[in-house]
Amino acid sequence: MKAKVLDWFGLGGSEGHGHSHGHHHPHEHGHEHGHHHGPHGHTHGVIDATIASTARGIWAIKWSFAMLFATGLMQIAVVALSGSVALLADTIHNFADATTALPLWVAFVLARRPASRRFPYGLGRVEDLAGIVIVLIILFSAVVAGYEAVSRLINPHPVTNLGWLTAAGLIGFAGNEAVAVFRIRVGREINSAALIADGYHARTDGLTSLAVVAGAAGVWLGFPLADPIVGLAITFAILGIVWQSARSVLTRMLDGVEPGLLDEIEHAAGHVEGIRELADVRARWLGHKLHVDVAIAVDEGLLLAQAQAIADELEAELFEHVPALSAARVRFAHPAS
Repeated sequence: MKAKVLDWFGLGGSEGHGHSHGHHHPHEHGHEHGHHHGPHGHTHGVIDATIASTARGIWAIKWSFAMLFATGLMQIAVVALSGSVALLADTIHNFADATTALPLWVAFVLARRPASRRFPYGLGRVEDLAGIVIVLIILFSAVVAGYEAVSRLINPHPVTNLGWLTAAGLIGFAGNEAVAVFRIRVGREINSAALIADGYHARTDGLTSLAVVAGAAGVWLGFPLADPIVGLAITFAILGIVWQSARSVLTRMLDGVEPGLLDEIEHAAGHVEGIRELADVRARWLGHKLHVDVAIAVDEGLLLAQAQAIADELEAELFEHVPALSAARVRFAHPAS
């Protein structure tokens, strides 16, 4: 009966009635929120969910991959001509950046498969496995670049075709800058802070290509060790990417989330009248899709329909505030006091 007073507080704490909605749907609200300060953490090797949540964001990642891959291919030819280990390291760096799109593509292909009795949550976790593979590839690339740079320091080898080497360094810089401008522009179009930040990452990465030019200038000025020294410096930059990516991938595999994400969930609940307290707040990623589980305490004297309306309003606020939210489950719990 709709008029029946809720008595679920005696049904076992936070495991009382709940409801789950694993679907996307727009929510119109009569109030505006002048802020969007949800988490936008993003590192190399992991595609941020706020980018993956829109077709325009996916399109931007694909074209970024194509531009960086083309830049790397042009640089490979000059590596063979010049024998520069600095350019070799920068080429590896650009290829490493390009491959960050691969986990997203793999995840999207497999995510189209429906859930089954064996995989009731689908195959979103494949993105995490693909991320580990990418981390290992980048680590291997860093080892190769570092080995070549150290070998060249121990056994110097002349670097030739300095003009082509300089041009290749400038091409690397131009490729990263083009990706930066492209990502920042699209990021502003779709209001993605993560994609904008990724654009600035690409702009910073362009400095490693300029370092190749500096190494070529050092060789031209009579300091042949400038090339392997620059190559070693770029190797350390690649190792930094490995560390960032591995930490992010492993965090997600262990069901870790950015602390700011829980803050945003709690902030969303603050917009809903009738919630006495949040008894439990949990969230985890399945690939690039976010699942949220919230337990709320409401007034024990509410009718069932009234309590359900509060839960529905909270769900709507969660979908509005939290990027990439795929499923939200709202449960009822005993108040702490």
